[in-house]
Amino acid sequence: MKQVTLQVEGMSCQHCVISIEGALKEIGATGKVDLSGNSVDVAYDENRLTLAEIKEAIEEQGYDVL
Repeated sequence: MKQVTLQVEGMSCQHCVISIEGALKEIGATGKVDLSGNSVDVAYDENRLTLAEIKEAIEEQGYDVL
């Protein structure tokens, strides 16, 4: 499992946490949102997912990945 921390803009509430963590789960990744740090810690199998796919899943929820 590979782990990466992504900076994400636009998160402000528990709905944001549920939205992002749920989207990551759907594609087979595990995410932990840190609202105060504007970041998401993601664990994923790099043989099954790319970083671009992870970023796209978050961006499709309406957030900006820096």
